[in-house]
Amino acid sequence: MIEESNIVTLYDEENNPIDYEHLDTFEVDSKVYIVLLEVLENGEENDEVCIFRLEEDENGEDLLSVIEDEAELMAAFEEFENRLEDIDE
Repeated sequence: MIEESNIVTLYDEENNPIDYEHLDTFEVDSKVYIVLLEVLENGEENDEVCIFRLEEDENGEDLLSVIEDEAELMAAFEEFENRLEDIDE
């Protein structure tokens, strides 16, 4: 993971770089989540966020984990929406 200001570069299965805008990092039930928005080329609009659980590997390095549990993902998404509402007020 490469981070420059609020842009995070992740790599797909074929090692192709994909840039994301870091929107938020927060905690729910003692787990840390990170919300990213893919940066599209040519000024295209994107409104689909990606939410990952932030963990540490055995070397203490940050690791983004895909959330496979639907209830956990929904809880994280609801917290993100609540945080957005608080910002808008």
